[in-house]
Amino acid sequence: MVRALALAKDQRRIVQELRKTGGLSRSLLATRLEISNAAVTKLSRELLALGVIEEVDGPEARQRGRPSIPIRIAPGGGYAIGATAHKGVLDIVLVDFAGGTIATHHENVPPIDPREFAKRVRRITHRLADRHQLLGQRMLGIGVAVPGPALSNKGDRWSIVDQLPGWRGADLPRIMGDELGWPLWIENDANAAALAEHYLGGLMDKVSTLAVILLGYGIGAGVIVDGRLMRGEYGVAGEIGCLFPIDQPRPSPLDLLSLLQAAGCRVSSVADIDPEAPAQVPTIEAWMDRAAHQLELVCNTVFAWLDPGAIVLAGPLPAKILRGLGERLGRAALVSTVNERRPPVRVSGLVGSPITLGAALLPIHSFAG
Repeated sequence: MVRALALAKDQRRIVQELRKTGGLSRSLLATRLEISNAAVTKLSRELLALGVIEEVDGPEARQRGRPSIPIRIAPGGGYAIGATAHKGVLDIVLVDFAGGTIATHHENVPPIDPREFAKRVRRITHRLADRHQLLGQRMLGIGVAVPGPALSNKGDRWSIVDQLPGWRGADLPRIMGDELGWPLWIENDANAAALAEHYLGGLMDKVSTLAVILLGYGIGAGVIVDGRLMRGEYGVAGEIGCLFPIDQPRPSPLDLLSLLQAAGCRVSSVADIDPEAPAQVPTIEAWMDRAAHQLELVCNTVFAWLDPGAIVLAGPLPAKILRGLGERLGRAALVSTVNERRPPVRVSGLVGSPITLGAALLPIHSFAG
């Protein structure tokens, strides 16, 4: 049986530094972490034994004593599961300890309650684990991203959208935990997307403060400061949807979907939105003009309050639409601060759903973040 993963403080520091850099020699690690070479040697030996780091093979590995051989995160150190449920869609991803994608699963499903969701996730995960020869390897746990804010900072109740029956206010940790039998993390979808951008978006070693604007079911934001999710006093930091009343036009994918339907386009979900379809183009272009103008408020206030190193637009909309929003914001008269700095807006470059990827990273973030 593979040992459960439990890392001491200095072990976690080494793992975190290697996640930032991709790999370092022990001597460079000691310098960056300001601890002795002997301590790094001892700690790295322990992490090698746990299987969560590995030595990088190469010419230096064959030198006598291997004085400067780099070490890095070992993908085989374990795997984690991410799962999300939105209206009519079930998404699952398995990632390795380095954050690489092992397997994905996407299917259209009727609205399901949290117990049925957990049962399906368990069955599909067992099938994927068997197919990819993961049985017997260290399973770190499962992260579930939900479309809605927490009802308390305990994370045991969530204000889930009405389209998911039986989710709002339910004791999700108990219901899902009983069915899954795995270590379980539940997080807001925007916070999950922020984790994905932090770990996989090439920003971890470049910015200390990151804001991700998620155009998902509605519109929300996740903020990471010094590697930690900022949840706020009551667990609802980033609920920027309150800036845009739900009974009025909003910069959200569902808003675009409703406009396309009103224009006579045959679309039933966000997956049907096609910026190349001639019938959809006029509506999409008009929506991007209006949505980008609305997002100026978000980018300006996020920038003024948090001074982030990056503001990332992410979500399930087609990449061409996200890029169109980013280009419009780049041309907008956004605010500036000292040295004429403007909100550093960029578009997510992740392949796959940032929400589901971020959900899968929740166990990794908890154990070794």
